[in-house]
Order: sequence, then structure tokens, then C-alpha cells
Amino acid sequence: MEVYVPVVIMFAIGAGFGIVSVVASRITGPHRKNRAKYDPYECGIEPAPTSSGPTKFPVKFYLTAMLFIVFDIEIIFLVPWAVHHDVLGIFGFWAVFMFIAALFVAYAYEWRRGGLDWD
Repeated sequence: MEVYVPVVIMFAIGAGFGIVSVVASRITGPHRKNRAKYDPYECGIEPAPTSSGPTKFPVKFYLTAMLFIVFDIEIIFLVPWAVHHDVLGIFGFWAVFMFIAALFVAYAYEWRRGGLDWD
């Protein structure tokens, strides 16, 4: 049972930090109310009035999200390889080479679709 004590302590520290942060922000934060704060997906900016029908959501937001996911997953997989590249040998090299090739295809697709143009 003593093996789990450090895990329980870390969980308690994490939960305590989360609770203290929420309580401290509730106590010290400003309490200004406006309509934009209570809108779904608020960003603090008053929404512009639109016509009575649903509006189309720009594809650029989806491309940006896809770009984030692709390159976030890249980091998650490449860091362990960088730490243990000497143990993996030639198999690890070719596995990472194919992984980076697949990422290059995703990068080229994003570039071609305009996901990297910030106009």
C-alpha cells in the first residue's frame, strides 16, 4: 500500500491547487456582468447581429484546429523517440521516417488549402 502514497499525495496536491485556484479567482476576480458573458462560446466581444437563419462557419477554423491536432500529435510521438532513439535502432529510424512523411503530407494539405495564410 505504501507504493501508492506518492500517487495519492500528487493527486491531493493537484486537486488542492485546482480548488484553491477556482476559489481565489472567484474571490479576487472582477464581477462585471454583461450579455456577452452569458452567451455560449463567449469571447468577451459582443456578437454582431445576423439574419434570422443559421450562418456558415468558415472552414479556416477547422483547418486551424486540424493543424493544431496534427502538430500536437507530432510532438507527442517524437519526444519519446528522441529520448530513446539509440535503443530503437534502424527500425525506429524508419518508423519515424514514415511518420514524418505522413506529417509532411498533412502539412502540404494544410498549406494547399490555405490553412497557413493569415490574412
